[in-house]
Amino acid sequence: MTERKPPGMKTQDWVEAQIKRAQNAGEFDDLAQAGKPLRLADGHDPDWWVKDFIRRENIETDALLPSAMQLRKEKQQIHEKVRGMRRESEVREYLAELNNRIRLAIRDTTGPVVPTGPVNEDAVIAQWRMERPAREQAAPRPAPPKPRKKSLWQRLFS
Repeated sequence: MTERKPPGMKTQDWVEAQIKRAQNAGEFDDLAQAGKPLRLADGHDPDWWVKDFIRRENIETDALLPSAMQLRKEKQQIHEKVRGMRRESEVREYLAELNNRIRLAIRDTTGPVVPTGPVNEDAVIAQWRMERPAREQAAPRPAPPKPRKKSLWQRLFS
């Protein structure tokens, strides 16, 4: 713990004396960033700390876009997203949910107005079907398991 500043001594002089004492004791030797240049941001950029935080924490910058822009980007990347889905019901559910979010964004416009219309579900599903491998489409569905016959006790008490 550092000692208290002596009364009557200026704070700046006391801090300088503390730094000089630490240098003489060798406390600044072998630091992790010794000899490397400091990464100073542009002095005219008021948002340097936000940009540095986004870079340092590896934050996805799409999360910073307005919701209308996010929807438009999602609509442009819809074929890549749908390509990984395995069932048609899953694709239809995703498209219905996306169209619902687009309709809400059109109705409740706040922020920049970015024209984004609903997705044509039938066209996307048709392309999804064409891109699927033939073996997945022709795979027979397994027969549903036969219901087990109820025992005498189950039939009596059900």
